[in-house]
Amino acid sequence: MGFTKEQEQLVLRSWNEMKKDSASIALKDVGYCRIFEIAPSAKEMFSFLRDSDVPLEKNPKLKAHAITVFNTTCETAIQLHEVGAVTLRETTIKRLAPKHAMAGVKDAHFEVVKFALLETIKEAVPEIWSEEMKNAWAEAFDQVAAAIKEEMKLLPPS
Repeated sequence: MGFTKEQEQLVLRSWNEMKKDSASIALKDVGYCRIFEIAPSAKEMFSFLRDSDVPLEKNPKLKAHAITVFNTTCETAIQLHEVGAVTLRETTIKRLAPKHAMAGVKDAHFEVVKFALLETIKEAVPEIWSEEMKNAWAEAFDQVAAAIKEEMKLLPPS
């Protein structure tokens, strides 16, 4: 079925609401802080967090990473209907896949991030959140994750 025009409109509507405060939403809610609440061991996947005494919500490297992930997911989601597929720049996928593979990212990790993302969006735009919006964002995330996973499969074994 793919990503429908209706799903695109739901994602666009919510993204337009969130983008004015995406930096705060990405770190505080997306939840990298939320992800680490759900899966504390995920911190070990980030070399810049292993020996850091800086609180998560104040860590500049985590903040930069969270903003990039959130914005990439959101910006990719809003073009899925028109293009029909994830069109992250080739260089982006080529860069993300090895980093995820080296960190040991598995399918279950993508599911934790997806859950945190959906909860984050729900809290960021409660007045317009719906089951349909949840499904639209879930589809968008699944397509982004599938593109990264597919590229990871093409990497030589380490």
